[in-house]
Amino acid sequence: MQVKRLAAVFAFGLAGLTAPAWGAAEAQGAARCLECHDDLPDMSRSAHAVATDKRTPDCISCHGESTSHAKKVSGQKQGKPDRMFVGESISPADVRSAACLACHNSTPKLALWAGSQHPTVEVACNSCHKIHTNNDKVRAKATQPEVCYTCHKEQRVQASRPSRHPIQEAKVVCSDCHNPHGSAGPKLVKKDSINDTCFMCHAEKRGPFVHPHQPVTENCATCHNPHGSTVPAMLVARPPLLCQQCHTPHVAGGVGAVGGQPGVFPPAAPGQFAPAVTGTSSGKNVVNIWQGRACGNCHTQVHGSNNPSATNPTPQFLLR
Repeated sequence: MQVKRLAAVFAFGLAGLTAPAWGAAEAQGAARCLECHDDLPDMSRSAHAVATDKRTPDCISCHGESTSHAKKVSGQKQGKPDRMFVGESISPADVRSAACLACHNSTPKLALWAGSQHPTVEVACNSCHKIHTNNDKVRAKATQPEVCYTCHKEQRVQASRPSRHPIQEAKVVCSDCHNPHGSAGPKLVKKDSINDTCFMCHAEKRGPFVHPHQPVTENCATCHNPHGSTVPAMLVARPPLLCQQCHTPHVAGGVGAVGGQPGVFPPAAPGQFAPAVTGTSSGKNVVNIWQGRACGNCHTQVHGSNNPSATNPTPQFLLR
């Protein structure tokens, strides 16, 4: 048992770093904590247990001096540590995070932590990070998504759909796109906009193009669900339904989309004795597009193109 205590003191790099008023003859600092808490998990290889680094925090750095807890007064109930990170007497989220920020406040990725979404809903640092361990799950690609899915259950479902980023294969993780510690962009994305975040990997979609597609320049999520979809290419709906949310469908002579609408099959319109859509009629009609199942059969460069269209030129709007 004594060997285990000595090993724990060395792993923490704690003995003698802090000396509260517990008496010079008694064990000091975290060494006093380890007289009772010698059953802590191994964290000798973590960043918080480097004995050769004088900046390494000890138990008191995070939990406070906790005098009433460390030295029980006879006849009185033993007090709790000044800061509790788990259990029934857990400290408020801002108090727990403040203990971490005492050291990590100069980290650039934490510059926008205050006021961001996570602390606003009382998510503390230890809600995601685990200190008393050698392997913090949120810092490993293979296990990080499971930590995020604890709260973001909708994204767990989306990431299991057929068309998705390779999250399950640990090739892409949540922090590749999001900064959970705060961001100037929406949804905690790492860049100032969703598009700029997508362009970190999909640079070929950035442009600029002579003929840009307006939704692309505004927001990639207009057409794509980045967490996963049942439609190929992570589209939010399958073409042509997706395209027709913004674009009026092509028509030829008032031809409708399905049978029973005017102009499709006789006698839908007065005096009509033959179908309006035949093998020799124009392919620009809703029937053929629906049968082809995609506007992309013709419009292949939906993210933007430098080439004009000879048969369907870009509409020219007059400036007034």
